[in-house]
Amino acid sequence: MRLEGKSIVVTGASSGMGREIVRLFAMEGAKVTAVARRRERLEELRNELRDAPGTVEIFAGDVSLRETNEGMIAFARERFGRLDALINNAGVMDDMSPVGDVTDENYERIMKINLYGPICAMRSAIAAFREQGSGGCIVNVASVGAMRTAAGALYGASKAALVAISKNTAFMYIPEGIRCNVIAPGGFKTEISGSMGNPNMAGYARVQKVLAAAPEPGEPVEIARAALFLISDEALYVNGDVMVVDGGWTAG
Repeated sequence: MRLEGKSIVVTGASSGMGREIVRLFAMEGAKVTAVARRRERLEELRNELRDAPGTVEIFAGDVSLRETNEGMIAFARERFGRLDALINNAGVMDDMSPVGDVTDENYERIMKINLYGPICAMRSAIAAFREQGSGGCIVNVASVGAMRTAAGALYGASKAALVAISKNTAFMYIPEGIRCNVIAPGGFKTEISGSMGNPNMAGYARVQKVLAAAPEPGEPVEIARAALFLISDEALYVNGDVMVVDGGWTAG
């Protein structure tokens, strides 16, 4: 088993890519702290994996809040004795608005979940890694929207900033053996579109010109497999990378 005994925190664990990450990690022997707002969904996942080689514990909370991000790291360390990796997977879509139509309310919602939350979690994880003195690994799930127009202005900005912070983190903590990488998914079969709300129709129409070239949406397990590689010992020399997983959508 590639993750046997590793203590890993995964956010956005109640559905989609996060759920598949927890499932695969548990099957690979990890001690997973699954984080999301919907406790009932987390409990279902824990029950589903009760016979897995690894262990799943749940932590219900809103990742836009500092106390959730600090609390989940503390919980993992208390429950499993240490922290080996953090997967910042939780995220929401914007409403496809171009910058001229952006509202303050949407800015706060998108940036708190997609950027502020991961920053808080990374800060707590880095502190844990440094205290333990044995390195650690962070994987941030961004989007191809960080590199091309695949949604509105705020979504792209939040994911581009997450990539920049990840690269800075990767470089800054090389001497301490702390790695940080990014997965940039394309279109996948998840529930994230439900977070869009009522789309800005002008922005939506423009984005459709880009989405028209996208392949069939991928299965969330593909992101789980990418995350498994990045936190495994097979990727010890992979640091500061942005792994695009999009079926070739952005290759052209």
